[in-house]
Amino acid sequence: MPATEAILSCVSWSALTVATYAVARHVHRRWTYTLTSPLLVTPCLLGLVALAAHEPYPDYFRATHWLGLMLGPAMVSFAIPIYERRELVRRHWKALATGVAAGSTVAVASAWALSTLLGLSESLRLSLLARSISTPFAVTVSHDIGGVPELTALFVIVTGLAGASLGRLLLAWMPLSSSLARGALYGMGAHSVGVATATRLGEEEGAVAGLVMILAGLANVLLAPALYFLLA
Repeated sequence: MPATEAILSCVSWSALTVATYAVARHVHRRWTYTLTSPLLVTPCLLGLVALAAHEPYPDYFRATHWLGLMLGPAMVSFAIPIYERRELVRRHWKALATGVAAGSTVAVASAWALSTLLGLSESLRLSLLARSISTPFAVTVSHDIGGVPELTALFVIVTGLAGASLGRLLLAWMPLSSSLARGALYGMGAHSVGVATATRLGEEEGAVAGLVMILAGLANVLLAPALYFLLA
């Protein structure tokens, strides 16, 4: 691809991606439903445009690769809310650690068991293991254990949307009075989508959900080499 054409493609697809997300986010703020989530609307619309333009995914990925590079700084910035909520961590560190350990174990074990039961390929199984943590962490873990980061990012979106929806049903069936429990439920089960949902329940629920999401992501990144060793 000539340099001029490559630059034009990069600018065009990057601008379209950012604009689509911005519009989808505006719509979601007005109509807060699972089906209007920017995480669902944006890739679907961009996929339709790419199909109509006969644009192969590798070309789109190269054009918007810089957006993926932003995940690195995003992961580092997750240290800020942990520092800001350090008192909350000190008060509930045992419950948070237990919840993160249990949630991560269940998520990894269930993903591996179900994908094995369904006879999925090894690359798909490895890509599914990190589906229950936020995208910056999930992509890193997937890469480290031999998965396909792009597929993992897709599984993360599906898990987040499904987890937030199921979380609302679970709270309706077994109402939890503890803001710590409600926040942890969303943070572990639906990561960033869950944090947004938990924040609408209350400030402390949102804070706990964010902490659980971050701690789960950090734990999975640190344990990725051991996980790879166990699965190799």
